[in-house]
Amino acid sequence: MTELAKGPRGLRRGRGARERILGASQQLFRDQGINSTGLDQLCAVAQVSKRTFYQHFTGKDELIAEHLRQFDPDILPEVFDRADLTPRERLLAAFDVHAPLCPFIAAAVEIHDPGHPARLHARDYKLAFAARLTETAREAGATNPEQLGEQLALLLDGASARNRVLNTDTFATAAAIAAVLINNAIPTAAEPPGAGGNRSTGTAPRAVAGGEVQPTLTPSEKLKSPAP
Repeated sequence: MTELAKGPRGLRRGRGARERILGASQQLFRDQGINSTGLDQLCAVAQVSKRTFYQHFTGKDELIAEHLRQFDPDILPEVFDRADLTPRERLLAAFDVHAPLCPFIAAAVEIHDPGHPARLHARDYKLAFAARLTETAREAGATNPEQLGEQLALLLDGASARNRVLNTDTFATAAAIAAVLINNAIPTAAEPPGAGGNRSTGTAPRAVAGGEVQPTLTPSEKLKSPAP
């Protein structure tokens, strides 16, 4: 959590109490989990009183839900809103933007109540994310965009969970599998000519005989440069 400036009497200044509480929740929930973080500890890290906490949140449950809303509220715009990538490339680029463990999965694992506001938000986010994948698959000309969108959503969630369990990067393998799924689902000529800008510089990874993937220009390389 970013250290805040202090005034002449040692009081924090800059961001307000609500932002400090959310910052503390992001740090503590990530480092030690939601259930292991008590309200006393959270208030101490945020340097607020419980009275101040309850002025901004009705309780810890509301804070958890708001904590999740801070993550990716617009459903990965750095991928899905990239005008310089073709729809096919945007599908692949989704595997280049990830966290060690998806915070929505982490919250759903810790919170058993399916009616908890955080569980409801996690469910809504996952549905919306799969819908963006499906929409992009449809733009790319997939023969069954709903199926491809669900396959890619499942693959991403599996990679995130396996990444945490094994403590190793599993997204490169997931991206290779995604390339095979995408190329099997989308006819080569489905996308309109010139989509995504200049295509002469390369193409997205393609599957060849035996299931090998031979990338020539990956979406991750394109994502290194800012959008025009």
